[in-house]
Amino acid sequence: MKRILLLSAFAFNASLLFSQTLFTYGGTAVTKEEFLRAYNKNKSASDDKEKALREYLDLYSKFKLKVKAAQDMQLDTLQQLTSDLQNFRTQIDETYLNNDDALNGLIEEAFLRSQKDLHVIHFFAALPEKSAVEDSLKVVKAMQEVYTGLQGGKKEYEKLAADVSSKYVTVNVKAGDIGYITAFSVPYEYENIIYALKNGEASKAYRSKNGLHIFKIVDERKGVGRWRIAQIMVATPPGGDAAANTRIAQQKADSVYLRIKAGEDFGELAKQYSDDKLTYMSGGLMPEFTVGKYEMPFEQEVFKLAKDGEVSRPFPTQYGFHIVKRISVQPVQTNKSDAAYMYEIKQKVLQDSRVNSAKELFTKSVVKLVGYKKNIAVKDADLFRYADSVVANPALNGAREFPISSKVIYSSAKGNIKGSDWLSFIREYKTNPEIYKGESNTALLDKFITLKSVEYYKNNLEEYNPEFRYQMEEFKEGNLLFEVMERKVWSSAANDTTGLQNYYNAHKNKYQWGASADIIIFSCNNKKVADATLDALKQGRYWKKIAEESNNTLQADSGRYELVQIALADGVKATAGMVTPVNVNPSDGTAGFIKILKLHPANEQRSFEEARGLVINDYQSILEEKWMEELKSKYPVKVDEAVFQSLLK
Repeated sequence: MKRILLLSAFAFNASLLFSQTLFTYGGTAVTKEEFLRAYNKNKSASDDKEKALREYLDLYSKFKLKVKAAQDMQLDTLQQLTSDLQNFRTQIDETYLNNDDALNGLIEEAFLRSQKDLHVIHFFAALPEKSAVEDSLKVVKAMQEVYTGLQGGKKEYEKLAADVSSKYVTVNVKAGDIGYITAFSVPYEYENIIYALKNGEASKAYRSKNGLHIFKIVDERKGVGRWRIAQIMVATPPGGDAAANTRIAQQKADSVYLRIKAGEDFGELAKQYSDDKLTYMSGGLMPEFTVGKYEMPFEQEVFKLAKDGEVSRPFPTQYGFHIVKRISVQPVQTNKSDAAYMYEIKQKVLQDSRVNSAKELFTKSVVKLVGYKKNIAVKDADLFRYADSVVANPALNGAREFPISSKVIYSSAKGNIKGSDWLSFIREYKTNPEIYKGESNTALLDKFITLKSVEYYKNNLEEYNPEFRYQMEEFKEGNLLFEVMERKVWSSAANDTTGLQNYYNAHKNKYQWGASADIIIFSCNNKKVADATLDALKQGRYWKKIAEESNNTLQADSGRYELVQIALADGVKATAGMVTPVNVNPSDGTAGFIKILKLHPANEQRSFEEARGLVINDYQSILEEKWMEELKSKYPVKVDEAVFQSLLK
């Protein structure tokens, strides 16, 4: 008894510790826990912890006052905001429908498997699900002989498959050299078998819905990481003399390679000569990938490139000849403390079939948690009999025409389930051939209760999952903050022309130019367009005319900018008439440059129109400060200093 009392006292004290009120505004309390949660998500490094906490406390209390003002204005009832909140809920709720322990186990497993790549040979014999017994026996014998041969050390895999095929059924291994794989490269059911093997070991035959599989590991290596490359692909012409077509493609690839070695731009040559229609316009740049993405012959050549910028000699695949340039390599992350990398693995797990095992555990826990209990007064025989009737007579209205329709068949503290719910489920499920697979009524009743339990849990996630509740609240308050700031500050300032003009007149000294220049900014689709534009300018053509005739490959605009806003190379001084070198964006191949027309000294007065953006920004701050004083008067902020001091410990 004493132990129970002590535990109760401890739980009560712990509850007090984490529910202490840090500050109030009006009649609303903000707990220490809520504040710390927000602070820890947004804090920056600081040597003075107390100063950082007080500054954030000031920001957070102002944030809460603005949200309170939005609620008083009933902005949370706006259709757009409620719709946004529901859409956000739909986007994130699935991520909370998992067993956390099981999910974390899958993440850990994927992390460990990603540390090494495995070279896999795959034997396969087709065996449809509804095969005759004698056919099944042949397949089983064939794959058993393959396994025995591998166990005996046979390494001529195509010969082994051919010998077995001549006796029983076709065993395919010719296309079975999968190459190297890593986590997520193959279906999870195969990955589990493969990563359970040792180097050189073969698996026993595994039955999938399509047939029997045997996997053998022939090599393993440290994971190669994630690669960024660019390629020029010269496709082999179709039809005609295959050998002659191959020679033509190889000669073209060799010619392009020699031009690269002579110093010509890889990206420009890709745009001119690459037959890869997905990448040629981006200078051959391919999406980031890891092992198992492409066929083994291609990957083997790519992974030979030892340093960034290195270019391969032309090499053949079934598609033609490839010239590959290594852009960058991100090694396999070996440290689980890298939050970004672990988040990436988590997202892959959530999008992969492996997450189903965690979902199954989660579903079982939800059914237990929601706790629907059967009404013993309603017999299963009646539920099943009327279920058959509603399927046999789909036109009948199950909600009115059956004795169990209005009866409560399951109940819990969370709510009741009526017979009409069960009959509606049966009618929709059994009359849909895409989902109904002949399950018994008993199995469907279990499925029905599971679905209703998960449905209730999902609709009431805030009740069960504090993390979800916090995330929904953050999104809701963020939307309210944006809406109320738009109404009370941003739009008010931007639309108050008289107020802006008066503020400008009273503070003209704030709005002076630094050292500045009149410039023209040229933005081009690619370097070729930029170079052509430069040539046209040198010939004395008018910049607006050049832009008009560019067929939208060039955008040009003029304006006055302070020199600190103009990107110049270190040590280069701006001069009138200067044209900056063409700058190419490596991510999309766009290019741009600037022409300086005229220089202006510092401290020249900005006109109202020239300063308008700056004035609006300053005027918004004035309006916001005034509004905050009104809110503090309406909802006084009171901080519990003792609780605040406890944050410093």
